[in-house]
Amino acid sequence: MKIEQIYTGCLAQGAYYIESNGEVAIIDPLRETQNYVDKAKARNAKIKYIFETHFHADFVSGHVDLAKKTGATIVFGPNANTSYDIHNAKDGERFKLGNITIKALHTPGHTLESTTYLLIDENGKDHAIFSGDTLFLGDVGRPDLAIKSDLTKEDLASLLFDSLRTKIMTLADDVIVYPAHGAGSACGKNLSKETVGTIGEQKRTNYALRADMTKEEFVKEVLTGIAPPPQYFSKNAMLNKTGYETFEHVLQTGDIPLDPEEFEAMANHEEALVLDVRTEQEFVKGHIPNSIFIGLNGSFAPWVGALITDLKQPIVLVVPEGKSKETVTRLSRVGYDNTLGYLKGGIEAWKKSGRDIETLESISADDFAKIAKKETVNILDVRKDGEFKSTHLENAQHFALDYINDHMNDVSKDKTYYIHCAGGYRSVIAASILKARGFDKLVDIAGGFGALKTTDLPVTDYVCPSTL
Repeated sequence: MKIEQIYTGCLAQGAYYIESNGEVAIIDPLRETQNYVDKAKARNAKIKYIFETHFHADFVSGHVDLAKKTGATIVFGPNANTSYDIHNAKDGERFKLGNITIKALHTPGHTLESTTYLLIDENGKDHAIFSGDTLFLGDVGRPDLAIKSDLTKEDLASLLFDSLRTKIMTLADDVIVYPAHGAGSACGKNLSKETVGTIGEQKRTNYALRADMTKEEFVKEVLTGIAPPPQYFSKNAMLNKTGYETFEHVLQTGDIPLDPEEFEAMANHEEALVLDVRTEQEFVKGHIPNSIFIGLNGSFAPWVGALITDLKQPIVLVVPEGKSKETVTRLSRVGYDNTLGYLKGGIEAWKKSGRDIETLESISADDFAKIAKKETVNILDVRKDGEFKSTHLENAQHFALDYINDHMNDVSKDKTYYIHCAGGYRSVIAASILKARGFDKLVDIAGGFGALKTTDLPVTDYVCPSTL
């Protein structure tokens, strides 16, 4: 028996390759599927099943493409309705894979069709669960993402409580837990950076699995502190339900070199968004007017999903040398399939063609501190709500980058804003969006709050209400 976790850090997502006696199952595959095909072929094995734990909201799964390539059966749990052929597993149904068995445990709560898959080894022993978004390490899945459900999030949280107590916590402590996500995913609020654990560890450390917890306490705790889901979640879930264009087609039509004239024509005539994925340091030094920065060196795909509201938006890319294929791939993982090409030769080719370049003023935290002590300044903090509440500069104006599109009326084009985040990545994203919308009095604070904390500027610390 072979179990391999294929973890993708940008999405904080774990897919799984399981093999026994020449037969393979893939659980929650990524959009690009050839890797699974090649892996099975190299081992002289055949992909028999593709198990989906639920309709994923944070990425487009590769199940449809993989089934077409291999003839494997796509398995969802009960209540899953799709536009393509699947096998709806019954609760408790067993699937033979070589010398092992995979048993479907219907665990509704995160979504109605959510299903955990229990692997039973060659000796008939419960070996591991592939828990999807039902159980994470340190957390459980958010219960507010069901597609077109008449149930409230409180109803779903109640179902999740029952699923955990009757299907998961009854398993032996030594059963291994393989979740669909780790720290960084928006599918939960307290995910561990670890990606493999055990049932026993989770019983001891996961707040949601406390033995003395009532259902009412569980519902309250699970729902407290959940930020609204990113706008792309419902769209990705629908793609996973209805199907999508093949990844190979998306790559073929998107990974196309464009000279500056072709690139400019695409941006103008196709109303394509110019997306610059270089580093924030490179962007501030010179970029194409009205381009948006979201760097590959950060949580690229989730930020694209949070900020670009139309999955069908035409996109042209400014990429580092040799990174065009990676960029198109990572966009496709969250459903952005309408990439039209990339700037051949990068920003240097644009400069050599005589076309305009813009810069973004960026200063150090120490230089900002000197300015702030001499004059009244407008500080724009674009970190998440929890980061801001924990500690922030006095008199800072705040709105989280996630919701920048909802806060355009909260800033003025007549004022100069000094923008910061935690380390410098998000602030440049925010500044690029504001610049593209006509705000030209912007100054980025390099190094963000991490650097600002080393100055002697006054900060406000969060005070827990219980201490007042």
